[in-house]
Amino acid sequence: MNALLRYQAALLVRSQRWLPPVILYAAFLGIGVQSGQPVLDSLGYTAAALLPVAAWLTRICVTNEQPAARGCTGAAVGPGRVHLACVLVAFAASALLGTAATVVVTLISAPTSTDHQTRVEPLPAGAAGLLVVLTCALLGTAVGALTNWPLLRSPGRAVPALLLGALLTLVVAGSPARLAVTALVDGSQHATVPVPLLPLAAAGLLTAAATAVACALTNRRAV
Repeated sequence: MNALLRYQAALLVRSQRWLPPVILYAAFLGIGVQSGQPVLDSLGYTAAALLPVAAWLTRICVTNEQPAARGCTGAAVGPGRVHLACVLVAFAASALLGTAATVVVTLISAPTSTDHQTRVEPLPAGAAGLLVVLTCALLGTAVGALTNWPLLRSPGRAVPALLLGALLTLVVAGSPARLAVTALVDGSQHATVPVPLLPLAAAGLLTAAATAVACALTNRRAV
């Protein structure tokens, strides 16, 4: 798996297809996050904006390799393992991007509650924001795994499904992403730093299940 991960990471970097989602994420943050805003509110926006970007990066990774090259790689190590490497690289890229954004946003934001009356410690706030970012990165990866090859082959179906899935994951009641982001917003209003471990655990389980389904279907369609 180490060789597969390095190979897929190199494909992602050299393709430069990661530039549009990264630039879009930077634009989201540039518009929605301003210096001096309450730290927990800003971190909630940072995490929510990452989810569709993570789904996009997953689509890039699972469709990046040419069919002939993927066939050769799959014949050598198994198509399921190749697909798993793609999904893991996509999540790692999303998590790295979200972590960098979390650090920057924590540094430029005001360590206060929403009304700017109560201090919020920046280090615990940044740690909570990182948990929410990882939750959104996981769920974005799950959406990308379920809305692209091998489940959906046609871009005309895959892209709208990806966008709709990312939107629903953010707004549907009970979604771990919504629960985690809401915890940050509520914490900002009450000047308390949440520890959203349950949404993170739920997101991990959902992503593992989605990845397992995609990898299993990859194996079946390769036979």
